[in-house]
Amino acid sequence: MKIIDLKLQEQKGELKRVIQRLQQFTHRIAHAESGKILADLRDRIEEPYMFVIVGEVKAGKSSFINALLGEPNLCAVAPSPMTDTIQQIMYGETPRTEEVSPYLKRVYQPNTILRDIAIVDTPGTNTIIAHHQEITERFIPGSDLVMFVFEAKNPYRQSAWEFFDFMHREWHKKIVFVLQQKDLMDAEDLAVNTKGVVEYAMRKGITQPVVFCVSAKQELDGYHQQSGFEDLRQFILDQVTGGRAQQHKLTSLSGTVLQILSRLETGLGDRKLQLDVDMAFRQDIKWTLTDHSQRARHQADILTENLMAAYDRVANKYGDELNDSLSFFPVLKRSIGAIFSKSQSLKAWLESFTHRLQGEFGTGMQEKINDRVLDLAESIQQMAHTIDLQIRNSKTILANDHEIFSEIAQRRQNVLRDLREAFDQFINRTENFTTRGLVNTDSRVGTNVAAGSGVAVVGIILAAVTQGMVFDITGGVLTALGFLVAGVTLGFQRGKVLRQYRSEMDKGRKRLQEELSAELYSYIDSLREKMNDQFRKLDDLIRTETEELGQLQQDLGTIRTDLENIQSAVSRAF
Repeated sequence: MKIIDLKLQEQKGELKRVIQRLQQFTHRIAHAESGKILADLRDRIEEPYMFVIVGEVKAGKSSFINALLGEPNLCAVAPSPMTDTIQQIMYGETPRTEEVSPYLKRVYQPNTILRDIAIVDTPGTNTIIAHHQEITERFIPGSDLVMFVFEAKNPYRQSAWEFFDFMHREWHKKIVFVLQQKDLMDAEDLAVNTKGVVEYAMRKGITQPVVFCVSAKQELDGYHQQSGFEDLRQFILDQVTGGRAQQHKLTSLSGTVLQILSRLETGLGDRKLQLDVDMAFRQDIKWTLTDHSQRARHQADILTENLMAAYDRVANKYGDELNDSLSFFPVLKRSIGAIFSKSQSLKAWLESFTHRLQGEFGTGMQEKINDRVLDLAESIQQMAHTIDLQIRNSKTILANDHEIFSEIAQRRQNVLRDLREAFDQFINRTENFTTRGLVNTDSRVGTNVAAGSGVAVVGIILAAVTQGMVFDITGGVLTALGFLVAGVTLGFQRGKVLRQYRSEMDKGRKRLQEELSAELYSYIDSLREKMNDQFRKLDDLIRTETEELGQLQQDLGTIRTDLENIQSAVSRAF
């Protein structure tokens, strides 16, 4: 027996340490309720095997306890539930009462049976004082056996069975049913109600319901054989006392701790599901951004190609004009005309040519760019609306009132709320999608490219003409020989001018294409990054959750292993 006691004592110490670790775990996840229950369980390890007596008001609970302990006046039968309190009845060498709180008192009695058990007398499950039931519920997790006392005449009251559902669902406690006041019923009706309780309990998941029919009045009046208490005391002797109380208590407490641990594991499972959903949601957002960005880039490529086709048409048009205008007779005509009017001079034509060239490659090209970029901006905005819809339809598993992880649920909700608000503001801020600053007159694309090409062409023509040294480019009087020489000279130079024109136009085209593509890509990538930046808080949450959850699951798994080892060791002790 000593060896058994030592083994159980060792496992009792191990259970204390496991409970303490699990309590610390609840502090980490900010679940105060489980922490309080665990603290209470740890304190009760050293207490005797504990019976908790529950039932409705006037079911005869106090009388039942008095009869069980053979102390008629131990528990006062309260005339009103208003003054009812919880009484924890324990062994003491001398009778005394200790006020623990306004709602709890400990009663110490030198009763032999109390050396092995402690009895808790609770308020009625249907008391009008709300905190009474709450206090009773606090005692259930630490109980080793629950005796559910019914009024024998009517054991089917809804409030009583609702409380039973709570106990069975939340804590899976071992329950014994007691039909009290059997003396007020005939045997036939009592048998019917007894059978009814058994069937009712089985429907609610109790495989082998244990039911005792007793009369506290008969027991206290000395009718021990008729009272039914002998069978009940034998059950207590067989199941609890007789040297097995410690084992039963450790089994009961470890089972309760396992229940709490399983709840925490379920909560972690829900939290992991939420994390998986959030990660999938975030990945969908990234895919949407990538997909729409690729589409936008393709649209930008088409835009650029169309603009280059327009560029080529303008370049060819002015190339043809340049070819025609620099032939012998048109130059000769303009040189002669310059004698009479400067407006007909070669210089005047060059100025006009340059102005028109720069106009079409400058303002004209800018208008074409702006028209097409507007379509691109609308496409990017559509991407933003698609993502906004994804945000609004994001799946939620954890609720704010989640039993265990309300804090993380609230934190997540705040992040998603901020994300929705930020994205709403982003979408409604039109400057995020306008083309201001994109390929405009102040940018390096567009006019500057065209103007550079035009100036270069004018420079080529001026060089070709003045190299001949045959006439005044500003207009002047030339000899007939001068006209002839000028025409022949320029005729020889025309091919060179046209080649250089095409070379400059090609350079301008390449520069425009490269810089336009770069600006459009930059515009697309910038908006993509702006939209992606809206998810920074969610990314931080996911990263933190991944790290925290992994560690929590690992720690809880270690605690479960240690707890199961304790349960196995306790079961082997006998």
